[in-house]
Amino acid sequence: DGMNVLFIVVDDLRPVLGCYGDQLVKSPNIDQLASQSIVFSNAYAQQAVCAPSRVSFLTGRRPDTTRLYDFYSYWRVHAGNYSTMPQYFKENGYVTLSVGKVFHPGVSSNYSDDYPYSWSIPPFHPSTEKYENDKTCRGKDGKLYANLVCPVDVTEMPSGTLPDIQSTEEAIRLLNVMKTKKQKFFLAVGYHKPHIPLRYPQEFLKLYPLENITLAPDPWVPEKLPSVAYNPWMDIRQRDDVEALNVSFPYGPLPDDFQRQIRQSYYAAVSYLDMQVGVLLNALDDVGLSNSTIVVFTADHGWSLGEHGEWAKYSNFDVATRVPLMFYVPGMTTSSVSQGERVFPYLDPFSHILSLVPQGRSKKVVELVSLFSTLAELAGLQVPPACPETSFHVAVCTEGASIVRYFNASEEKVEEEKDVCDDTYRCSNEEPVAFSQYPRPADTPQWNSDKPKLKDIRIMGYSMRTIDYRYTVWVQFNPNNFSANFEDVHAGELYVVETDPNQDYNIYNNTSHGCFFKKILG
Repeated sequence: DGMNVLFIVVDDLRPVLGCYGDQLVKSPNIDQLASQSIVFSNAYAQQAVCAPSRVSFLTGRRPDTTRLYDFYSYWRVHAGNYSTMPQYFKENGYVTLSVGKVFHPGVSSNYSDDYPYSWSIPPFHPSTEKYENDKTCRGKDGKLYANLVCPVDVTEMPSGTLPDIQSTEEAIRLLNVMKTKKQKFFLAVGYHKPHIPLRYPQEFLKLYPLENITLAPDPWVPEKLPSVAYNPWMDIRQRDDVEALNVSFPYGPLPDDFQRQIRQSYYAAVSYLDMQVGVLLNALDDVGLSNSTIVVFTADHGWSLGEHGEWAKYSNFDVATRVPLMFYVPGMTTSSVSQGERVFPYLDPFSHILSLVPQGRSKKVVELVSLFSTLAELAGLQVPPACPETSFHVAVCTEGASIVRYFNASEEKVEEEKDVCDDTYRCSNEEPVAFSQYPRPADTPQWNSDKPKLKDIRIMGYSMRTIDYRYTVWVQFNPNNFSANFEDVHAGELYVVETDPNQDYNIYNNTSHGCFFKKILG
């Protein structure tokens, strides 16, 4: 009789949230969830692009094991027929349900979101998803465009709605069904915004007057940034409004006023998302399941908002790899909730200006690949074993250790912890590290640098983030046998978090790298 799980995953959401210290954003509902949760302030995705990141955290394996670095293969066929987190819950007696964008649609989830392996019933996709990239944005001239910046009048949209609104409605319907049937569930809800286009109800713009919007603190391409590390944000260039600006490829900066409009619309889209999350969590209260449901909130990766002269994801920087991550566990992150007590009353982002602090905060560096084992442990299921070195043939194992051990360790207590070691995972008193990686087709930015197809990958940027450093080596990579050659380093990056939190001053060339290499190859 374990807990239910509500797993909320957001597309392209960096931690611009009140509970992460952002001063500008209005995110009262996510902040309210945080106030009842443990919040990880140093959580990182394993690759900053949708399909590889999602397949990685849904299987608990790193991209080098899923062998998915692009959008064009299904791991069960191409790497190994191994289990997913929802499949594991399903095999342990849960009804598993998928709403919206959970797996990345298409070949990478077998055109079925991995149904029937992962889900008890066919996944739900909002009917209006198909209009996402259509010309639905009204320009100054009254004509319709496929813009990046796209505040809309929802009543003028096809079917008078937007995909995330439909997903919230379906998720609430399913919560009611589960309540009636008294079935234990794992419900994954995948929200589209703030993924581009930045299409959201126009009233959210009111929350962010343009004069309050600044540029990124470092809107220039850093002098010592290796060209292989730069992502040229092709997907943004292809939107009608950006195309009209005629910016030079690859480094040409966007005009300042347009940069501010993008940032304004990203924030507005986050507040629109916050409203959806608020309505969903309020419904969890309504059906009386807040005291028996674990809620996880995270994103598939971050998104650059002009930092380093970059936009979108597709890089190894913190702005692209860092994600929000919080866990609400009744009776663990909060005192137990009595039946009928409201935990998540809906908060209107237009009127609620409240600063709620997270229930608990951990600065430990953690990875999304740990979600599988963490949720299994929280739900009282057997934690999948650590994967052996080569695990393509192993149906159930995980490459990310559970992070439940960090939940109640306050930062001070951690020092005196005894070494808890087994062979496969680092000792818990050792410093945790998050690994991310990103493929490139060439040493200099070209049209396919953001999203190279497997056959075109020539270089892999392996990146490690500790509490103090971000260290990246771009090495020769052979896509035919998936091998990286660490002897052939094309470029390197080293940033010191304390003195250079924005990662603008690469000191790779003025340092010796022995100890870092030992770590990365350890």
